[in-house]
Amino acid sequence: MKLHSTILGEGKPFVILHGFLGMSDNWKTVGKHLAENGFEVHLVDQRNHGKSPHSAEFSYQLLAEDLVAYCQEHQLEKIILMGHSMGGKTAMLAACENEELIEKLIVVDIAPKYYAPHHQQILKGLTALDDAKLTSRGDAEDFLAEYIPQTGVRLFLLKNLYWKTKEQLSLKLNLDSLKENIENIGEALPEGKSYSGPALFIKGANSDYIEKTDELNIRTIFPKASFVTIKDAGHWVHAEKMEAFLATILQFV
Repeated sequence: MKLHSTILGEGKPFVILHGFLGMSDNWKTVGKHLAENGFEVHLVDQRNHGKSPHSAEFSYQLLAEDLVAYCQEHQLEKIILMGHSMGGKTAMLAACENEELIEKLIVVDIAPKYYAPHHQQILKGLTALDDAKLTSRGDAEDFLAEYIPQTGVRLFLLKNLYWKTKEQLSLKLNLDSLKENIENIGEALPEGKSYSGPALFIKGANSDYIEKTDELNIRTIFPKASFVTIKDAGHWVHAEKMEAFLATILQFV
């Protein structure tokens, strides 16, 4: 599968993978800063997200294979790989299975463990939004507010809207496939995997995605793991505390 991406800057290849229901555009500001610091940044849309192709099949194994194919297509070697949430799970699996490709790994606010499905209300709202065939972004936000009270989450999701025709808004996401494969999103990393390269795990202090008890499991799989907690940040660490987040990354790389 040929993934869509935005490439910024020149230098050491630095590949960034967004989270569930996100897209590469969510990382443009981070990407620009990294490009200014001497990296060739690849902001990648994973399958069924952003401008990348849609597919009925959706699993971490496929997402990791998509990433490796992308790196081969762009002749990338010894990359720095960063993934947030779902993208972090993809990045962990890709690193474990392709150690020679990935020089350093950065995982943002996700652990390699199982997570129970918790996006049902969001998917319900997005499905209703898509079915409503709205004609203005303002109407779309008001509509989605009935399902998702958090303004920040709503605005993040509404970035998926695009003009399908001059009169009708639609979503870039492949909602049908994401709903069908929702169980796969929470899957743990398969047992017996490991990655011996340097790995940085960044956690938002206000997020419960990575708990203190997860660190032992992480170190078993990633023996060179280091941990940084960013104060006053939730799950979207990079958006909530951009400066601290960038400083943490640049120190690591």
